[in-house]
Amino acid sequence: MLKKLILDSETLVVPDAYDGISAKLIEYCGFKAVQCSGYSYSVSKKLKYEKLLTIDENISKTSEIVLAVNIPVMADGEDGYGCKEIFRNNMIKFINTGIAGVNIEDQNLWNSYNPEKIVSIDIMSEKILEVVKLKNELNIPDFILNARTDALGISDNKKETLKDAIERGNKYLELGADMCFITNVKTKDEIKLLKKEIKGPISIAAGLPYNINEFTINDCIDIGIARVSLPSILISGTVESMMDILRVIKDKGTFEDIVKNNKLINMSVLQDLLK
Repeated sequence: MLKKLILDSETLVVPDAYDGISAKLIEYCGFKAVQCSGYSYSVSKKLKYEKLLTIDENISKTSEIVLAVNIPVMADGEDGYGCKEIFRNNMIKFINTGIAGVNIEDQNLWNSYNPEKIVSIDIMSEKILEVVKLKNELNIPDFILNARTDALGISDNKKETLKDAIERGNKYLELGADMCFITNVKTKDEIKLLKKEIKGPISIAAGLPYNINEFTINDCIDIGIARVSLPSILISGTVESMMDILRVIKDKGTFEDIVKNNKLINMSVLQDLLK
């Protein structure tokens, strides 16, 4: 089902969940798939850095989300938390949660001995080929591998980083990735260039602090992007809403503004979500 949604001519919009109830809300509001967010997981656990999130914590949260909904879920596999056999075993753990797909990135979060911000194409290629191999071994041809590149974020030389992102996106698709995810996209012109130069389905992250005022989901739809993810919208909105309610309670000691401004969910809706 997820593969059909991605290959369909209609852009797939996927908000990112961080627990069971956020995933259920995504489904309840009519979205067709859920993206898991390692960043949002880490915020929800009050971790200062995403790299502090362990593979076991990621798997646990992902399983919670899969069990909460009846629509396809794509995991945030980070970089697979390792290479070679470690990577393979971790991918099997993710697949066993019941996900419909996984993001794998070339960002270098964990290897402190390597000063590069992204790993080599060779290292990323090995990981892509391993997932392709697993798809064949486990007979899951519709499982989606979303190969992410962080090439746009490695320097301020936009001409060079765009060239690198395009090269990596095309390479990852050639190796068997079903879609390439280009992060750090800041403008509509960049989206248009990526769409023109990359020969396959593209995913773009929107609604982030650096691009929320630069382009909309509708812009991505008009350009023909296959998938738009919203990595931080829900966790950001949730934290802000809770802070707002707590400030009102502390400052005023009443519920008048909370009720008047519809800050609390209707209990019948909540019961529907918890079914």
